[in-house]
Amino acid sequence: MESYTIESNKKKSRLPARLDFAQSATGLILGLFIWMHLLFDGSIIFGKKVFSFVTGTLELSFLSDTGHGYPIIVFFAVTVISILFITHALLGMRKFPNSYKQHRIMADQVIITDHMETKLWYVQAITGFIMFFAGSVHLYTMFANPGSVDPYLSADRVVSGNMWLLYLVLLVCVVLHANIGLYRLCLKWGWFSGKDAKKSRLKLQMLRNRIIIFYLAIGVLGILAFTIIGMGHRDKAGERYLGQVTSVEMLVEMPQGLAQTPYIADSNE
Repeated sequence: MESYTIESNKKKSRLPARLDFAQSATGLILGLFIWMHLLFDGSIIFGKKVFSFVTGTLELSFLSDTGHGYPIIVFFAVTVISILFITHALLGMRKFPNSYKQHRIMADQVIITDHMETKLWYVQAITGFIMFFAGSVHLYTMFANPGSVDPYLSADRVVSGNMWLLYLVLLVCVVLHANIGLYRLCLKWGWFSGKDAKKSRLKLQMLRNRIIIFYLAIGVLGILAFTIIGMGHRDKAGERYLGQVTSVEMLVEMPQGLAQTPYIADSNE
């Protein structure tokens, strides 16, 4: 009894709660980022001009004398997202089965209990594991080529770079992981709970499913659009998109040090 009293008087650590809050915060930021990122990428569905306008605007091309924008912004954004991505992954690993035996116990529990929330957590764990590798490849690609956010260069990565399968797998994992995560955050922190918690949960479940379908559709259509563009551009892989601006006009406006970069004009746009 004495030992129990001494143990009970010890001050409990707040570290687990703080780590849990950090995991929720990074997950929320990454989830909202995924929403915006997929919308921006999905602009390719409406044509090369729209995608070029969106990416150029994000790179502040309207402030650039040459109209090319500032790829350093992409580098900075990728750096921030990478830090959040790694931090979130490390925090999530605290609750991930760290051995095959634990994994089997967890898988058996999912089957036996047949509990939807447990299944969703398991889906998050599996997709998170896949994303750690597939997402790292994508982030490294953007790190190495921050100025390659371009209709043709992006399509070349999909087709000529044979990355379509990686992007397809990453799309499914990201959409499921992010939207299930945002749904679970709403339940965990009581967001949008309203007066009737059960009714609110059903509404959140319906909204979650619709958002997943919406972003999967946008993502698949986007990859398909990039594939079609990349197949038509396969013979000129590496050349950039300029829309209606001719390469001669661009070379005149470009600084001499950048004049060596191969560009291609698209007179059909």
